[in-house]
Amino acid sequence: MTRLLSLRLWGTRTPSLIFLVTGIILFMASAMNPATLQGVRLAATDVAAPLMAAVNTPFRMAADYVTAVTGLTELQAENERLKSENARLREWYQTALSLKTENESLQQLLNLKLPPPYTYITARVIADAGNTFARSLLILAGQNDGVVKGQAVLSGEGLVGRVIESGGRAARILLLTDMNSRVPVVIEGSDIKAIVAGENSSTPVLIHLPRDHELQAGARIVTSGHGGLFPPGVPVGYVVLGENGQVSVQLLAQADNLSFVRIIDRVLERTVLDNLAETPAVIPAVAAPAP
Repeated sequence: MTRLLSLRLWGTRTPSLIFLVTGIILFMASAMNPATLQGVRLAATDVAAPLMAAVNTPFRMAADYVTAVTGLTELQAENERLKSENARLREWYQTALSLKTENESLQQLLNLKLPPPYTYITARVIADAGNTFARSLLILAGQNDGVVKGQAVLSGEGLVGRVIESGGRAARILLLTDMNSRVPVVIEGSDIKAIVAGENSSTPVLIHLPRDHELQAGARIVTSGHGGLFPPGVPVGYVVLGENGQVSVQLLAQADNLSFVRIIDRVLERTVLDNLAETPAVIPAVAAPAP
């Protein structure tokens, strides 16, 4: 019985011993002469390579999946960062556009210059009043800034109107197109004087012209300075001759497109302006002389 068990144990160990002895023999032969078993190694490699590739495939797929998931997370984080940066860039872009427009408006105001006795107060247009006066604007400047009733208001192109009301921090401008507006003017290059009268339309008219006037279409109209309300020589517009004999004015300053205006501050004429502050805001229309 003991011999039978010994044979069984020996039989189970035989393959292991055979592989061990064979391995030792191959190792010694390879150590003494490496080229001897080169063919065997290559053959074994060729046989084992597909098996190793098959075994390695699941691990490679798992590694690729982990890499893809990690890359997707990084892409999502990068996408969120780019979105945030893009939003900030859009805000800066809008700010740049706003500053560019404001800069262009302020540069246009510098185009029109008057003699040294006059200084200027620059103000932003904030709204169309649209109350008692049909053609007026509100500006963000008032008595605290030196804006008082009666001051002339300019754009970069020419005359806009005059201040009719002034609070502490805001003021109202009566435009040349308002039916209550009357501005003494002269036709440049001649002695023809007239009044630019608003009609609540985009083109005021010339009234009180001499009977024998000979106006030419396109003639330049500037303020005459009569009455002391408007300084002389401020550009107003151009003569437009109508078919019915009416003479209209194509204004240089377009009030619909104004962002900033300049108020003429005449220090030497504050007495006149103080007197105007006590008069009604609306100047009554002067009746045309009977033919």
